[in-house]
Parts: sequence; C-alpha cells; structure tokens
Amino acid sequence: MNLLSNLSSALQIIGHNKVRSFLTMLGIIIGVMAVVVIMSVGAGAQSLILNQVKSLGSNLVGILPGKSDDKGPPASVFGIVVTTLRDEDRAELVNGQFKHIVAASSYVRGIVTATKDSNKTDTNFLGTSAEYPEVEDVTISEGRYFSADEQKDVARVAILGSSVVQSLFPDTDPIGKNIRIKKTNFEIIGVMKPRGQSGFQNQDNQIFVPLSTAQKLLLGIDYVNFMRVKIDSAENVDGTIEDIKSVLRVRHNISNPENDDFSVRSSNQGLAVLTQITNVLRFFLAAIAAISLLVGGLGIMNIMLAAVEERTKEIGLRKAVGATNRQIVMQFLVETVMITFLGGLIGIVVGSVISILVAYIATSYGYNWDLVITPFSIILGCVVSISIGLIFGISPAVRASRLNPIEALRYE
Repeated sequence: MNLLSNLSSALQIIGHNKVRSFLTMLGIIIGVMAVVVIMSVGAGAQSLILNQVKSLGSNLVGILPGKSDDKGPPASVFGIVVTTLRDEDRAELVNGQFKHIVAASSYVRGIVTATKDSNKTDTNFLGTSAEYPEVEDVTISEGRYFSADEQKDVARVAILGSSVVQSLFPDTDPIGKNIRIKKTNFEIIGVMKPRGQSGFQNQDNQIFVPLSTAQKLLLGIDYVNFMRVKIDSAENVDGTIEDIKSVLRVRHNISNPENDDFSVRSSNQGLAVLTQITNVLRFFLAAIAAISLLVGGLGIMNIMLAAVEERTKEIGLRKAVGATNRQIVMQFLVETVMITFLGGLIGIVVGSVISILVAYIATSYGYNWDLVITPFSIILGCVVSISIGLIFGISPAVRASRLNPIEALRYE
C-alpha cells in the first residue's frame, strides 16, 4: 500500500511540474529513442544486405581475390585492390572438366559519364563475361546480350539499364544508336529488363560492356574484381568449391592452402559471414547510442538533487510526523524511477515511429528493407530506463533521508 501511495504521490508531483519533469525525462527519451532507432535501422540495413545475397540463389559460388578465413571476408571487400584473379581462371573452370559447373562470369566495375548528343548521365558500368545473363538470371527486354566472340574481340558494344535509357534516350529507341564513354563510341545492342534496387545498388542505373572492353579501354587493367560460378544444384556446391580451389591453386602455383591468394565462398557461407559482421556493427552502434543514456542519467541525478533542496521543508515535515529514512528513500526512488520509466516509454514510441518512417522511405525507393522492431529492443528500453532511475536516484534519495527534521523545518 505504501508503494501505491508513493506512485500516486510521484505522479502528482510530475503533473504539477510538467515542464521540469519533461526536461528531466528528455535525456532518457533521446537515449532510449536512439537505441531503438539504431537497433531497428541496423536490422533493416542488415536485411537489405542479406536479402541481396539471398536473391542470388543458393547455387552460386563467389570467387574474390585475396585470402580470407572463416572469421571475415578478404581485403578486396573493403576496397583494397588485389590483382590475383584473371579471366583465364574463369575460362579454366568452364572448359568442361567439372560437370556441375553450369556457367561462370568475371566482373570489373567503374563509374563513368555517358553522353548521347546533349544528354548525359553519371552511371556505373559493369564489365562482364558473355555468360552473365545465365549466371545472374537476368532478362534482356530489347535487343540482345553480347557474344563470346565480341568479348574476345574487345567489341565496342553496350547494354543499357532501363534508367540509363530514360536519361540518354528519353524519346527514341536506343538499339543501334551510339553513346560515348571516355572518348570511345559504343553501339547499343540491348536493354536490360528493369530490376530495381538490390542492396545499395540501383541495378537499372548500369551500363554492361564486354569484360575485355572494360579492362582495356575503360580501366586499363588485366585483372578482374570478382567472379561468380553457377552450380547445377545446391547439393553440389560444397564439392564444387573444393574443385575450384584445386584448379586455382594449380594455376596460381600454390602448394600450401595457407598461401591461397583467393577466396571461394558459397552464397550461404557469405550470408553467415555478413550476418556476423553486421551483427557486430549493429551492437557497436547501439553501445554508442547508450552513452546518451548515461548522460541522461547524470542529468536526472542533478535535477533530483536540486529537487531535494527545493523540498527540504516537505522532507522535514514528513520526518517530523514519523516518516522513516527508508520511507523517504523509497519516495524519491519511486519518483525518479517513474520519471525515467515514462521517459523510456516515450523514447520507445518516438523511436518506433522514426523506425517505421525510415523503413517506409527505404521501401518507397525500392530497397528490400525489412521493418524490425524487436520485443528485445522494447524490453531493453524499459529495463534500462528503470535501471537508470534506480542507479541515479539513489544519491538524491539517500541525501533526502539524511536531512535533520529540525534543521529541515527551519530551512528557508
């Protein structure tokens, strides 16, 4: 019954001092809101990345330059240039000795400005093998993809994404027309079917050119950024990965697997590594956001200490009529916990609304973004806010309980 009385008294005090109570809660509101938003947005960004990997299918194998282990990806993933892969490696894999390999494609990337008369657009180009449509299961809506002979002959041909078509050929059929990229004219032979966003990449804002053309005319390199190999079924992926490693070790003169200069992973293996990395990033960001909770707790302690000074006579009167030190401590602790709990609830609501808005905006732009507001984040927000009230409310409560009732009644 005493607890209910303290709760009622705390609510009355909060109601009588609305502005001060709100300012007291503000630090907790911001802190809890930040934790909820970061955990939700982090989970959404994680889903965006993982959904992209899942969309590739379970029968794809990725080959990246540079060595890696089970704990993380190779250095090339982080933008470090590693030049150990060649398209000849891909050609060796698809020469017919492995019955489970359906197709393989090499890739290089870059950013260019493409122009057609007075129209121009900044876009990405992708240099690929002729087998790219089969590996990635993409569809040509108009025209055709380039052939293996055109790739071998460094043909100046290109396939446009649908967004590039709208920028360069808003009112005309692009097939057979020319565009200019880095002082070189390219003939348009095809248009990709719209694919939308995948991860952080707009798949429609790309120009596809033969790998050899991209290497020699646009980039001036002789290596590839990565490869993808399509396997006939998911059941044969693990065995084929070992075959791929064996071939690459022979080609790269590697006798000890510890000296591998490449990484071979299936989509599922890549998914596991990406999940681990993104989980670490999510909780690291949440920990940074939690610092604001500490700041909010210190603010609450300072304001409650000031409240003790303001209510010295009230405390003296209560002790004069028989209130024990324990009852005084309980009164101030309940009041502090109530303030932090209400602040936590407001922070959860505001954080959830922001998370919903972020997810709505992301999906409206075509991103495969999942809205994730977990019960864990809500429970965590409530528990943390109550804990802060208890931790930072102890000092003001103890100080109030130690006041001498006679001196408190005389306090001006």
